[in-house]
Amino acid sequence: MLRHTLIHPQINAVLGAAGHHATVLIADGNYPASTKRGPRAELVSLNLMPGVVSCDQVLQAILSAVPVEAVRTMQTEASGPYALSGDPPVWEDYRRTIQRAGLDLQLVPTEKWEFYEAVSNDDHILTVQTADQQRYANILLTIGVRMD
Repeated sequence: MLRHTLIHPQINAVLGAAGHHATVLIADGNYPASTKRGPRAELVSLNLMPGVVSCDQVLQAILSAVPVEAVRTMQTEASGPYALSGDPPVWEDYRRTIQRAGLDLQLVPTEKWEFYEAVSNDDHILTVQTADQQRYANILLTIGVRMD
């Protein structure tokens, strides 16, 4: 019986086989998950209906299951139809979730095309596609080392 909050069998299997430096993408509902992922990355679709499930809910579950050493977000655009002035509200949710998990990690905004490139490499093992409708909700986790 699992003791952490993550109970999805496929996600647990992928994370259980993951090693240090493997990356996990928690993708929002607009992310092109069918084309922007690593060559061996598994895709788990949790997009039931708009907003269910959210990226932050998936983040909470994954942080309960594996050590994470780095967290990247997709940097906001400064102009155009998707531009924001300041951080997206979802980033504050992530910061609270990371803090509640007892981690001292900062979000590292990464330019959109660099973010896609980071997801498309051999270290990418899993994309969890959510139905989160918030802009810039994509979050890329780097698995760390178990210290206990």
